Amino acid sequence: MPITPEPGTPETVHEEEPWLSSDEVAKLWPVRKDWLPGAARRADVRVRRSGGASRGTWGAEPTFYHFHPEDVRRAALAIAEGHVDIPSNWRTDTPDGRRTEFWGTLSARVAGTLFLAVLVCGVFLILGTVIFLLTVD
Repeated sequence: MPITPEPGTPETVHEEEPWLSSDEVAKLWPVRKDWLPGAARRADVRVRRSGGASRGTWGAEPTFYHFHPEDVRRAALAIAEGHVDIPSNWRTDTPDGRRTEFWGTLSARVAGTLFLAVLVCGVFLILGTVIFLLTVD
């Protein structure tokens, strides 16, 4: 009778190299993290996608991408040499890309600050209304 390992046990030495996450690929490629799947498609890199299932009215689950390590190394060289056509606003090493990243970050921070300001004002209005109603005869 053959001996089969338990489902959770790791494989032996012949196990393939683990696929790289978006964070790891972003360190190797001069491409903004949001555009890594698109750049991988242009560079013929194998990508595993997980998540992203629809939640109906509530949107979708987060989507996670993992990239084949050998393809990533091959594509890193091709991207550095300019053999892969990646739009300049996707890249982190061009003025267009840095400008796009700056304005995206700034707009997110301004929107977050405005949301918090509205939330704090709402809380103060509710507390003021409650205090006013409790003090009125």
